[in-house]
Amino acid sequence: MRFVLATANPDKAAEILAILGPVEVRPRPASVPDVEETEDTLAGNALLKARAICVATGEAALADDTGLEVDALGGAPGVYSARFAGESATYADNVAKLLRELRAVQGREARRARFRTVAACVFPDGREVVVEGVVDGHIAETAEGQGGFGYDPLFVPDDGDGRSFAQMTAEEKHAISHRGRAFRELRDALGL
Repeated sequence: MRFVLATANPDKAAEILAILGPVEVRPRPASVPDVEETEDTLAGNALLKARAICVATGEAALADDTGLEVDALGGAPGVYSARFAGESATYADNVAKLLRELRAVQGREARRARFRTVAACVFPDGREVVVEGVVDGHIAETAEGQGGFGYDPLFVPDDGDGRSFAQMTAEEKHAISHRGRAFRELRDALGL
């Protein structure tokens, strides 16, 4: 079975490929443009992307959407995580905005958060498989670590040893992360 990956984000693609292991996955063709994320849920955006790539390529497509949900911010940034600081925000811009928003929020329990990934696979015959992976944790008061990407320097998972995702090796992160959980579940659901 072969899949086309909907994401053009090289960091996300590398994680997905590392998690899936020996599954034939090819990148989205350069001729296929980004799919605009217009849905208000992670599942909606994941399916939107997977359906569009499946139609454009005629092949089974894999997509995901991920959100960081911070309790003190009412679940924000959520579905807007990648563009929390604006449409063309960098990872650093988003991290800086999150730290500003939480400046007055002190203590680990007050800074509770979770990463949620919804992974979707859409087949040319119309079959769709959707799964979710979640990891709970908290937002650190300062960015720590050089690995990972996005909010990884701020997110400290409950299932870890007190380090942020950015302080972990890729293997350590994948073992407990939201994306790792979602794509392992998807792999199992597809019988891969």
